Amino acid sequence: MARHYFFLCSLLAYSFSGHVIAAVDYQVTNTDSATPGGIRFTNEIGIPFTKQLMGTINAFIWTTVFQQTNPSDQKPITSVNLYISDLKEDEGVTWGNNNINISTSYLQEYKGNLKLAFTSVLYHEMTHVFQWDGEGHAPDGLIEGVADYTTLRANFMSPGFAKPGYGGKWDEGYAVTARFLEYCDGIVPGFVAKLNKKMRFAYDVKYFQDLTGKSVDQLWKEYKAKYGQ
Repeated sequence: MARHYFFLCSLLAYSFSGHVIAAVDYQVTNTDSATPGGIRFTNEIGIPFTKQLMGTINAFIWTTVFQQTNPSDQKPITSVNLYISDLKEDEGVTWGNNNINISTSYLQEYKGNLKLAFTSVLYHEMTHVFQWDGEGHAPDGLIEGVADYTTLRANFMSPGFAKPGYGGKWDEGYAVTARFLEYCDGIVPGFVAKLNKKMRFAYDVKYFQDLTGKSVDQLWKEYKAKYGQ
């Protein structure tokens, strides 16, 4: 896995290619600090690193994934609240406009480099905060696929991340859809950014044809054929 260098961009606006990126405040609360998972978060990750990481991810989403260097294109998010709390079955969840929970049970039980695993989950969940979803009309599988596409672009995929060509349908979600979006991005550079922009106020599966000249079903068929599936 490639080494990544994190930089602090929370609390202050900064300039990228001549455009000003809006300031976002990052708050991190370890609500289960006395539990094994909460203790592991404190010892192996920590709040300062997490705030710095959130700023890095935010910048990556805006400038690289969604290519929104103009604040008017960005979701009007001024703060993101991250809670370290027990979610039982889920690794992480995003709710409301700007709230993320990452599970202390997951942190407690994870075997391996916890900081890298935490980083992968946070790339996914932060994408949910800043992506457009067609005012709630985009398929869940596509929304989750875009979030996993961010982890793919950042080279922070989770172990077992789907290989290219894997899956039964284009909107299966998560890594399957992320790989398909990666394929579409190879056909039309910036495809995911352009698709996200189209989904600001509405969603239509025809957006795939608008952007590539091919229906999503044809794209999926050609994608599967490319990888012998």
